[in-house]
Amino acid sequence: MRQAAIIRFLPDRRRLHLNDGPIDLIVEASGAGPAVESSYEAAARRFVTILDELCAELPLLRTRRSATSSRPAGSIARVMAAAVAPFCGPYFITPMAAVAGAVAEAVLVAMTGAAKLDRAYVNNGGDIALHLASAQRFTVGMVERPDRPSLFGTFEISAAMPIRGIATSGWRGRSFSLGIADAVTVLAETASKADAAATIIANAVDLPGHPAIVRCSAQDLQPDSDLGARLVTREVGWLSEFEIAAALFAGCEKARTLLAAGLIDGAILHLQGEARVIALKRFGASVSTSASPEKIESLIHA
Repeated sequence: MRQAAIIRFLPDRRRLHLNDGPIDLIVEASGAGPAVESSYEAAARRFVTILDELCAELPLLRTRRSATSSRPAGSIARVMAAAVAPFCGPYFITPMAAVAGAVAEAVLVAMTGAAKLDRAYVNNGGDIALHLASAQRFTVGMVERPDRPSLFGTFEISAAMPIRGIATSGWRGRSFSLGIADAVTVLAETASKADAAATIIANAVDLPGHPAIVRCSAQDLQPDSDLGARLVTREVGWLSEFEIAAALFAGCEKARTLLAAGLIDGAILHLQGEARVIALKRFGASVSTSASPEKIESLIHA
């Protein structure tokens, strides 16, 4: 019998902390007092149903997605399946690649359905679902590596932009990665779409067969991993400047492909202190970053 879900305010009394097993959310809403209170109550009600809902279909959600896969029954599971659908042909991907973003979305939908809010976000371990009313803005902090967060820069999202989801993937994060990126942060229309795309781009940042990269079977680390026997990255040794550039180039090429297909709105890739920024300047917004100008790609005409 598992412990009851944790629902509590953080010390600032503005943010709500929701925890149930592996799901850990930070929620914040802005607006009129009664509206914020109603939104938090709705978030809590929806949250306590999520883990059981996902567990009921876990075998399906951990199975490689294909065009002929069964349609999940749960609302969150359906969002997960839809988010990974664009990648299920050429790539190995399961709906679990979008679980964090989809969960954040579900809680946000409950909040905005219960009350009129100026702004709100649900942060699921760095995967963020965002609500912005007219004229509202949200500043995104970009980190170099999720296991030891340090701000690489910031990007401001306005209500006029199509971006409502942010997700980060990489070998140093909570989930396994087939690539060597310290972190890949993706901005997209929804958190679930950003989550799936971040997985694909992070996997593409790689140097196959490099002796400084340690890999092992995912199932040796986690027997029920959806990646099975596939080799996941466990350690990345010193890489030369040329090798770092080559790995990041591969990831940037993948990001450009997804951008051209309309699957993402921007990406930030990090590897051993080097970074590449794809597409964000095309919105005409300010990107504050420590990366050198020649390593920031605006892709205004993409």
